[in-house]
Amino acid sequence: MEIALFQPDIAGNVGTTLRTAACFGVAAHIIEPCGFPFSDGALKRAGMDYAVRANVRRHADWNSFRDWSIAAEQRLVLLTTAGATPLPDFAFAPEDVLLLGAESSGVPPSVHDAVAARVAIPMQAGFRSLNVAVAAGIALAEALRQTKGFPA
Repeated sequence: MEIALFQPDIAGNVGTTLRTAACFGVAAHIIEPCGFPFSDGALKRAGMDYAVRANVRRHADWNSFRDWSIAAEQRLVLLTTAGATPLPDFAFAPEDVLLLGAESSGVPPSVHDAVAARVAIPMQAGFRSLNVAVAAGIALAEALRQTKGFPA
């Protein structure tokens, strides 16, 4: 299981997601460009010292990330408010990469079209979306539970 952030806008959310990835022993991918200068300092507040311990791979753009995912035979699962499958109904596999879009704009239609699956986290009526770092944690926990991938 891995996490990927598509062109993230907010350093704090990236730091929090990297901290989550480090704590659960999953790799994290940053698909650039970011909406902030990517640096240890930018991530430090939310990620604390955990972020520097995360297994992070940066990709220059969507095409380089997509090439990597195809070569690595990783299934891309997009977390989206326009998801077709509710999170509790989706069957995760250990080789999945949970892809989350930019806080301000999500992902473009071309990314929606390129993923293997789209998943939505069910919420109360009248709410648009969750914070991206919170959504990453919720989806990762469910994916790890299903695949028995939690650290021992």
